[in-house]
Amino acid sequence: MADPKFRNDRERDGQDEFDERVVFVNRCAKVVKGGRRMSFSAVVVVGDHQGRVGFGFGKANEVADAIRKGGEAAKKNLFHVKTNGKTIPHQVFGVCDGGRVLLKPAPDGTGLIVGGGMRPILECAGVRDAVGKSMGSKNRLNVVKATIDALSQLRSAEEIAAIRA
Repeated sequence: MADPKFRNDRERDGQDEFDERVVFVNRCAKVVKGGRRMSFSAVVVVGDHQGRVGFGFGKANEVADAIRKGGEAAKKNLFHVKTNGKTIPHQVFGVCDGGRVLLKPAPDGTGLIVGGGMRPILECAGVRDAVGKSMGSKNRLNVVKATIDALSQLRSAEEIAAIRA
């Protein structure tokens, strides 16, 4: 018999409905007396393909721990993305440090024409049709942050009409 406290078996088992994507894993070496000491950092994107998306940055001495920490941080930073069907409602420009991102809506069936760190974010957010351009820095962490900045600026037509009225 199902437990009424949980909606489904996955939630009861501690799993959730989020898709987790590792964007980038960086290896860092610290030179010490005995040689090199390696550590790792990971950029992880989490989303439910229905408009909720977030990203996290985790650091640890092992790759798996860095990815786990990044996933936990991403789940704490979730926000809702405004969409217009399968695309974004309007053109938007996002900036973070040297990373600059331009996102434009696209007609149905176009697909995601984006590169680098933008693709996993838009896929996890549930956006299926969009065109994007990454300008400036190629640093994937800054591109991810710039994409999050761009998506947070999106407004629906009703919100814009309410602001103008």
